[in-house]
Amino acid sequence: QVQPVESGGGLVQAGDSLRLSCAASGRTFSSYAMGWFRQAPGKEREFVAGVQRSSGTTYYATSAKGRFTISRDNAENTVYLQMNSLKPEDTAVYYCAADEHTIVGVRFTPHEYDYWGQGTQVTVSS
Repeated sequence: QVQPVESGGGLVQAGDSLRLSCAASGRTFSSYAMGWFRQAPGKEREFVAGVQRSSGTTYYATSAKGRFTISRDNAENTVYLQMNSLKPEDTAVYYCAADEHTIVGVRFTPHEYDYWGQGTQVTVSS
C-alpha cells in the first residue's frame, strides 16, 4: 500500500501559479493510478486531474484543462499538480489519492480510490 502526503498549498492571488506535490511511500508506486481531487466548503469532493499507472497518460476535469498539469515521477514516488492562472473558484482543500485497482485510465469518483492524503489548502484571492 501507499501513503500519500501532499504539500505546496498556500495563499495566492488570482492569476498566480502553484505546484502541489504528493509524495507516496511504497515500493510499487508506479502500479497505482494517481488522482488529484479538491473540496471547497459546502461542496462535494471533485476530480481535478489523474494520471494512469506506468504510462503516465493524463486526464483532466473541464475546469482544469488548459490550466493545470498533472505529472508523475515514478523514480521519486511523487505526483505533481502544476496549477497556472489560478482563479478564486479554485480555492479548496486539494487531496492526492492512489488507486491500486485501475490498470487502464483513471477513475473520476472519490470512492474508487484506495488511499488518501490529508489534503493541502489552496486559497486564491481576487
